[in-house]
Amino acid sequence: MTQVQQLVANQESNLTTSIDKASPAKEPIKHLLIGSPKAVTSTIHLLQVIGYANVKDWSPLLPTANAGEVMSILSRHIWLK
Repeated sequence: MTQVQQLVANQESNLTTSIDKASPAKEPIKHLLIGSPKAVTSTIHLLQVIGYANVKDWSPLLPTANAGEVMSILSRHIWLK
């Protein structure tokens, strides 16, 4: 299993323990940010400022196959109407 697959599995596992599975109106969604460390970090902080996601909810920055590029993953459940 790759590092990214392990990270996604861990994020899903963490959410599963804290989210009510019995709610059929919730659906999982994953956000993936890819870019320079500064761009990814800035975006994560902006999303916290606007109230979308806390900084601590994102995965640590992980290097990609491209030099100078990182990624971070956020998994959450959203309500569907």
